[in-house]
Amino acid sequence: MSDYLKGPLIFVDADFKTQNEVFEAINKEALKQKFVTPTFLSKLTEREQTFPTGIPLEKIGAAIPHTDAECVSEEFIAIVTVKKPVDFKSMEDGVTIVPARIIFVLGLNQPHTQLEMLQSLMGVLQNEKLLEKLLEASDKTTFFNTIKENNL
Repeated sequence: MSDYLKGPLIFVDADFKTQNEVFEAINKEALKQKFVTPTFLSKLTEREQTFPTGIPLEKIGAAIPHTDAECVSEEFIAIVTVKKPVDFKSMEDGVTIVPARIIFVLGLNQPHTQLEMLQSLMGVLQNEKLLEKLLEASDKTTFFNTIKENNL
């Protein structure tokens, strides 16, 4: 996972209130870095409405939004931790609201990479102590150190 992390696309302890705010911030940085095409934001938003990605965990909520490969020029994972949860609809039923505290936006353009990354992320999401450490990080350096210490 660490190979796909890009500094400008890590938002630690952010103050986003809605999915749109999260998506717009990631899109702005990803466009600036030339990681995505101009259709990325609309495709990401559209896919989230059709196939929600909220994941209710035991203590916190998470989300793993992603979109079509043709919108991604250079692969990345954007990670957002938020001060207050951002609502996502549950991937289980598309109706239940999941208050997400950590959001992994996947910008992948190779089919095999997406499957491997989803498997890796599920391992992270099942590790409560690791999630708590990531959420406790108050800056990017601490966040990256936690990622490296856990060989992600």
